[in-house]
Amino acid sequence: MERRITALGGVAVHLPEDRLSSRDVERRVAALSDGFAPPAGLIRRLTGVEHRYLMPADWQASDLAVAAAQKVLADTGTAPADVDLLIFASASQDMVEPATAHIVAEKLGLGCPVFDVKNACNSVLNAMEVADAFIVSGRYRRVLIASGESPSRATRWRVPGITAFRTAFAGYTLSDAGAALLLHAAPARPDGPGILGFGAAANSSVWDVGTLPAGGSAHPREEEYTYFRIDGGRLRDAFSALGPQVLHDTVDRLGLRWDDFAVVGVHQVSLALLEAVRSGIGVAADRLVVTLPEHGNLASASLPLQLSLALRSGRAGPGDLVALVGLGGGISLGIAVIRL
Repeated sequence: MERRITALGGVAVHLPEDRLSSRDVERRVAALSDGFAPPAGLIRRLTGVEHRYLMPADWQASDLAVAAAQKVLADTGTAPADVDLLIFASASQDMVEPATAHIVAEKLGLGCPVFDVKNACNSVLNAMEVADAFIVSGRYRRVLIASGESPSRATRWRVPGITAFRTAFAGYTLSDAGAALLLHAAPARPDGPGILGFGAAANSSVWDVGTLPAGGSAHPREEEYTYFRIDGGRLRDAFSALGPQVLHDTVDRLGLRWDDFAVVGVHQVSLALLEAVRSGIGVAADRLVVTLPEHGNLASASLPLQLSLALRSGRAGPGDLVALVGLGGGISLGIAVIRL
């Protein structure tokens, strides 16, 4: 039997129409808080984020995923009946039960098996590895991955004071977005298109560095736990301690060098962390697709956005190598290597 590989059929991103500047965010916090006002320009100075997107009040995470999925299905000429498996991959969700994948499937008119994959900002990257395993094994032929990130619903706008503002700070950089990828089986050919490999590492001893505690068994109902809590300093230290070795090992295992890649997508939390990751890996700055200033932190939709922009701008195309490097709370680090 002919050996097969997983190929990328298409990628699409949906960005809501409403866009907030960092100054808009600071003004909103000041207007809704009793006597507290963030220092003007602080968010931009500390993170490099200028703008982020805000989904409509009557939308859910599933709607963002559906909007992106509809685009990738249309772009690739794929009918809903041709999708063999749907994976909803996101840090966000519509509700605790059922799996948001069911809601996305109903809105798209899909009748295939579905499930969720959830690992903070690495959700899409992990879903790609799961889909690849299914496709290479012959279990499914065409897999749709859809992400809907709705962090604005967990951003703390009414702030009692500076301590609460610091704890909630990361939420002011986050952006709502939808993303979708279509993966399919293809014949394995030398230098042909396909996913070449993955690598992953984690340090779960620091899982509490960033949390959204509400909705589970630990804090099922308290409003105070419905907001993001992220310690930025500990997060940077945790990734620094984990180190980039798994990234180097994966590239070496595939017989590649970082200079071989047309584009290296890196999940973007702040410009300072992006530069630290870039220099730590040893990737040239011109290989990055810097999206953070104008799009904010899109959580698991960040890497699909970078890939989409690279393809649309002509920075990457058929035959080119692309690496997607993910950083996720928990914490985890991962990489996917793709030949387009």
